[in-house]
Amino acid sequence: MVKLWEKGYKIEEEIEEFTVGDDYKLDMELIKADVLGSIAHARMLNKIGILTITEYSKLKYALIEIYNNKNFTIKKEDEDVHTAIENYLVSSIGDIGKKIHTGRSRNDQIIVDIRLFTKERMLKVLEALLELLNAIHNFAMQYEFIPIPGYTHTRKAMPSSIGLWAGALLESILDDIKLLKTSYEINNQSPLGSAAGYGVNLNIDREFTAQLLGFENVQNNVLYVQNSRGKIESIVIFALLEIVFDVGRISNELILFSSEQFGFFTLPDEICTGSSIMPQKKNPDVLELIRGKVSVIEGNLFQIFGITKNLISGYSRDLQLTKEPLIKSLKITYEIVSISTLVFKKLRVDKERCISACTKELYATDSAFELVKKGKAFRDAYAEVAMNIDKINIEDPIKNIKAKKYPGATGNLGLRRIKRVIESENKWLLSELNKFKSRVNYLLK
Repeated sequence: MVKLWEKGYKIEEEIEEFTVGDDYKLDMELIKADVLGSIAHARMLNKIGILTITEYSKLKYALIEIYNNKNFTIKKEDEDVHTAIENYLVSSIGDIGKKIHTGRSRNDQIIVDIRLFTKERMLKVLEALLELLNAIHNFAMQYEFIPIPGYTHTRKAMPSSIGLWAGALLESILDDIKLLKTSYEINNQSPLGSAAGYGVNLNIDREFTAQLLGFENVQNNVLYVQNSRGKIESIVIFALLEIVFDVGRISNELILFSSEQFGFFTLPDEICTGSSIMPQKKNPDVLELIRGKVSVIEGNLFQIFGITKNLISGYSRDLQLTKEPLIKSLKITYEIVSISTLVFKKLRVDKERCISACTKELYATDSAFELVKKGKAFRDAYAEVAMNIDKINIEDPIKNIKAKKYPGATGNLGLRRIKRVIESENKWLLSELNKFKSRVNYLLK
């Protein structure tokens, strides 16, 4: 196979093995993105007179062949997706294939691929996230007024509810979506035309290729395009990390609150695994793995920070190593969110265990406020109740949580308003998915 940088000498085999690494395997994920970027670039080259319409048509036809070929493979000797595709074009349509790289570097080419790949995968993550939100919302509505203890310092504190617990997760994930959409917007910029970071001596049309590929705008400064590699990946992973932090935290609580000691939640058999030695065990392995994989994504973020810090402006080969953490983080986040949706659809609440856990000390603060309502200063009421904890009357816990009516409290969670927000986010997602698909279809037609 011809290497794009070949100059008539052979590189040491050990050096090739080390520098290529697993790139040729990772780039299998980027084949379609590279094809789309190449079609847009070829059309631009035709627009500015570098390619004839016949040359462009032959290139596009051959590129579409690759796009539709599920068996297209990148070999180690190819080094990367760009070389594999260009070699295919040359072998398929001859010297015309050698023109596809005009005005491009592998540097801006890989960034185009990563941006397109990331854009598509972020939309998939958001789609899965909205499914999770709907599952949690249905769960919150079903069990809204089932009381449970609220905890501070891992000790019983005040009356809470399943609805409050689930609603807190809903609102947190909605904040995560805002962050995810911001990172989506930052990623949604076209780097094509920056070449190796210093432009080219051709009158290329960067706005045209950005429009063809469906990017929101052109990333302007050609050097910053290179400097932003790793930075934008870390911004995306940070947004993903906030999502899985929330899901991991809830997984940890489900492990605890479904244990024999609490029993608030029931994990059905079909989402639990067993022990090879203890016949009675039904283990929450899925929740433990969710919790563990959060740390994998956290590690990926700091891996990129470590790789990119203190690099001088322009491309350095270190940046090759930022690809894998991003690809894996997108994949793991999608899996975590999808499996969490299944968990919430299967999750059940033991109402009796929840109510029985609401012991009288939970109502100490409420008792103090009852005295306040009768005119006593709060600090005096606090002291009086503190001295008489054993005399607190056990309230009806359901009545107690329903009585707290101000916005956001257990009796007024605003779940219907939250549903409207979820529906609004779903409309945004559908709009972006349609725009993405229409650009792909336009390039391939």
